[in-house]
Amino acid sequence: MLNAISAQSDSYREFWTEYHLCTLTTMRPDGRPHVVPVGVTVDASAGVARVITRKSSRKVANILARGSEARVAVCQVDGGRWATLEGVAEVCTDEAIVQDAVARYGERYGRTPAPDPERVVIRISIERCMGQTLPMQPRSSQPTA
Repeated sequence: MLNAISAQSDSYREFWTEYHLCTLTTMRPDGRPHVVPVGVTVDASAGVARVITRKSSRKVANILARGSEARVAVCQVDGGRWATLEGVAEVCTDEAIVQDAVARYGERYGRTPAPDPERVVIRISIERCMGQTLPMQPRSSQPTA
């Protein structure tokens, strides 16, 4: 069954496997956005994105404060290519889920983070995808009259 990410083009899904720093946007309890740099892994077949972090982080507090309505966005940019994933986030503490997310992070980013007993996973059920992931065409250098 197709989900929001698996329905995207091969270039879109491939872009989420390349090494790029991303941002995660959560909403503070007062409604202001909180945007921080993160590493993101995407499982297109499951329709989820994952962020590993510490349970004491502001982003985790923001998600927990919103409960089952914690809407978030992750984004990455590379020149003219960009992609944003929107969805509902949950905080996972189960050790097997954390270890799986750490392994996925290691695959994408080429390094495995040191063990951290405070580590949790922000699991995003992807509902919407946006972006432009095809290489930009060079501008023509036509002389102006």
